[in-house]
Amino acid sequence: MRKFDTKVQHLKYKVLREVARDAWNGTLAMSALDIPKRIVPGKTPTMRCCVYKERAILAERVKIAMGWDKENPNVIEVIDIACDECPVGGYEVTESCRGCLAHRCEDVCPKGAISFDSHQKAHIDKTKCVNCGACAKVCPYTAINNHKRPCEAACKVKAISPGADLSATIDNSKCIACGACVYQCPFGAITDKSYIVDVIDILKHSQGGSAYKVYAIVAPSVSSQFTYAKLGQVVSGIKALGFHTAIEAALGADMVAYAESRELVEKGILTSSCCPAFVDYIRKQFPQLEQYISHNLSPMATIAKYIKEQDPACKTVFIGPCTAKKMEFRRPEVAPYIDSVITFEELQALFDSRDIDITSMEENVMDNASYYGRIFARCGGLSDAVREGLKEQGREDFEVRSASCDGIEECRIALLKLSRGLQNANFIEGMACVGGCIGGAGCLTHGEKNKAEVDKYGKLAHEKTISDAISVLK
Repeated sequence: MRKFDTKVQHLKYKVLREVARDAWNGTLAMSALDIPKRIVPGKTPTMRCCVYKERAILAERVKIAMGWDKENPNVIEVIDIACDECPVGGYEVTESCRGCLAHRCEDVCPKGAISFDSHQKAHIDKTKCVNCGACAKVCPYTAINNHKRPCEAACKVKAISPGADLSATIDNSKCIACGACVYQCPFGAITDKSYIVDVIDILKHSQGGSAYKVYAIVAPSVSSQFTYAKLGQVVSGIKALGFHTAIEAALGADMVAYAESRELVEKGILTSSCCPAFVDYIRKQFPQLEQYISHNLSPMATIAKYIKEQDPACKTVFIGPCTAKKMEFRRPEVAPYIDSVITFEELQALFDSRDIDITSMEENVMDNASYYGRIFARCGGLSDAVREGLKEQGREDFEVRSASCDGIEECRIALLKLSRGLQNANFIEGMACVGGCIGGAGCLTHGEKNKAEVDKYGKLAHEKTISDAISVLK
């Protein structure tokens, strides 16, 4: 039964599962140091040069699973000891170099870093090279390649660079916590801080007649996850953990779509507020465009606010695919409504830490959102929902010219055009992850099939319009 895309995810899950198991039992403080030995019990290394290094790295993973390094405000962290297998990278001359007479690479190099051997093959002096890429651009044989570390290649906001010890370093002033580096690092040396212990504490203290209720707010991308079970069984598993009920974040998406469509008409130009990584990207890279960010809270915060208004004593936990949500829920405007956040990876660890086999459970249901709220999980869904919101409010006279940005690179292009007055679109739907939320770093699985699963889930909605979905909340 394959639950994860990669072995790195599986290793991360095993640490989370053991941390969760001890947290449930109240023994975590005493047994945290034993967890690496439980995962690697023998003396034969399975991943590294020696078992001692494996356990040392696992000990760091345990700390992050417990939410450590409170001094670092970022939820994305580097395990330095695990980050030692990747070459530094940079521009290199490949075997394709023909030793040509033109030597264009030498002519354009601003630092004199290129020399030639007796066969006229080019070589790059790394002590002089500044990685400008001029040589690669002029080589007629495309013989000069830029070899980037997987984390650097994944980070489209250029927040990752080699540190003094050559391990990856994250520039928090640029990082948007999208988690692309987390998923792409082949050694799992970059990971997201976990609040799984906090969630367990919330659930444990909710027991008893006069205790508060804990609401699980579940992202619509759940429909593409836990492929080994039925969605209704996942809901039953969530309740078995101690949650009072599971509510669709898609209901919040319906509320946001309705309000955001009105806001678009009022402002004339609008950028979406649903993806926290996209919003953070605007604030850090395009601060002059901050005026266009929708004033609406994200679907997660919007539905949580509604829940807290109905039940002020309750606790809310968001469950989804997004590492950036772990940053969002700590923002002053969101913190009153969301008590903690976990990913689908962490939910799987919670199930198994309690030996909950969801495949053997009866199916349960979540509150119904509309088709339009549910398709927020994939790129283009929000734009469709905003158009529908205007239609239902009798504003079909207003033309929505949307730019649905699939990944942060497309977001950058759209925002650049807007900043230079060249953007024809009046609504920019920004999704930091390729594919949208279905491509989030906290997903169990990634792939094109996830989009089809989200659309299928949307079509199962009982509420066919946004108005019908949000009418029950009034």
